[in-house]
Amino acid sequence: MIRRIGYVMVLLLLVASCKSKRRVVSQKPKPVVETQTPGNLNRDLPKDGPKESELYPLPANPGRFVKFPIVNTQEYIETFAEMAQYEMRAFGIPASITLAQGILESGSGKGELTRKTNNHFGIKCHTGWDGEFDFHDDDAKGECFRKYNHPMYSFRDHSIFLSSRSRYAFLFNYRRDDYKKWAYGLRQAGYATDRKYPQKLIALIERYNLDRYDDEVVRGGLDTVRAPKEYEDFTHVVAQGETLYAISRKYTISVDELKRINNLNSNTISIGQVLNIRKEKTK
Repeated sequence: MIRRIGYVMVLLLLVASCKSKRRVVSQKPKPVVETQTPGNLNRDLPKDGPKESELYPLPANPGRFVKFPIVNTQEYIETFAEMAQYEMRAFGIPASITLAQGILESGSGKGELTRKTNNHFGIKCHTGWDGEFDFHDDDAKGECFRKYNHPMYSFRDHSIFLSSRSRYAFLFNYRRDDYKKWAYGLRQAGYATDRKYPQKLIALIERYNLDRYDDEVVRGGLDTVRAPKEYEDFTHVVAQGETLYAISRKYTISVDELKRINNLNSNTISIGQVLNIRKEKTK
């Protein structure tokens, strides 16, 4: 009897020993791709529209646009051409210009800043940016650049950036497929400090036949010339707790535009201050 109990105890010890040596392998959770828009890209559009941009909200599934890694310029074009055309329909910026700027500013998607931030157009933080950001050496050391969690948001912010600032307004009076005027106009408006910027854009467009993407959008029904804009001018009295950025969001104009109209050198405003507002009329 004692011998039988001993056998049982030895058997139990062997089983326990085997269990203790067994490795427990746990699967790592799959990474989640974040698709929320940063900061002011998620702003509400005016309800008394509609504008062209309201007819083209950001796609719910951005993954269909992008494949990684991007090897060369031709792959960059193939990856982002549809996105550039999407933005052309929404805002009227030639797809060829958007693609050429993206190629130039991002190094065809391989530049250090673009790889860190998904920023394809070198747009800096500027006043009023409340999204993510990162620092990168550019004209000066450690400058603040906007950061996006998907390239699609960089393309949309590029459209908003150009269409919401008064210094670029004259560009939208050009034919939507006139990439040469757009290229020289961007330099004139101060988008880039490089004196050869227009020639570089035009060279990229003609080398890779990027204007064919403009032609496709125009053939799809987009008017080549945008109807002239009309504006209404009125004033806003600053209330307690209001900031310049909050007021800019209320009237869907940029902080820079508010400062320009009112000759402001800083973001400081006071209760009771009267601000001039210039807002595009909606039909």
